[in-house]
Amino acid sequence: MADPELLLDSSIRMWVVLPIVFITFFVGIIRHYVTQLLHSDKKVDLEQVSDSQVLLRSRILRENGKYIPRQSFAMRKHYFNDAETGFFKKVKRKVVPKNPMTDTSMLTDMMKGNLTNVLPMIVIGGWINWAFSGFVITKVPFPLTLRFKPMLQRGIDLLSLDASWVSSASWYFLNVFGLRSMYSLILGQDNAADQSRVMQDQMTGAAMAMPPDPNKAFKSEWEALEIVEHKWALEDVEEDLMSRDLNFGTFFSQDIKSTMF
Repeated sequence: MADPELLLDSSIRMWVVLPIVFITFFVGIIRHYVTQLLHSDKKVDLEQVSDSQVLLRSRILRENGKYIPRQSFAMRKHYFNDAETGFFKKVKRKVVPKNPMTDTSMLTDMMKGNLTNVLPMIVIGGWINWAFSGFVITKVPFPLTLRFKPMLQRGIDLLSLDASWVSSASWYFLNVFGLRSMYSLILGQDNAADQSRVMQDQMTGAAMAMPPDPNKAFKSEWEALEIVEHKWALEDVEEDLMSRDLNFGTFFSQDIKSTMF
């Protein structure tokens, strides 16, 4: 015999579900405008930007060099990897390690990031967990395994409860990472309200940033480009194209129908 289905009180929708959605949404709006007020222009080192662009060009050449002729690939590879005049062999940068404890701009940016991103999530999440603790508010429309219980039923320790039910604390975190489309619709694409987008941008920026020692980066990129052999992917593409049976009749008939309607 199947277990009886839970019947939720209709007041939970008005006093738990909707308040959590509205609180999460308006906290994101406030975070967006506070981030704009605290935003400061970072000083850009032209030499560092130039080095990062050179590394990016070399990586693009390694990955997509098969789409250009052999002579063009050899010219670009000679510019980067020539033993005497190559960029990676000739250019030597002076490494000045930065100390985050003495750099006031780095400390200020870290404090602003914690103030606008980490602190609101901890405070609002803790308050919602305290004010709405113990509520089962909704159920996902598909069955789930027991591995989803810690994620969807935070704050409720019932082994007999089906994994498809969602608690109030988990509902808050689902809203934090699920309101991206609403923020993009109201605030635009480049907004600071979306917590998941902020984390993604931070990870992407850390991955694309210039390494601390550019000389080591130049050496590793030189080694990676040196072992690349050119193999043109577009060789004999004209013969392959002309050997195919191209049916232009169907193409023109579809074009005429689209212009008529």
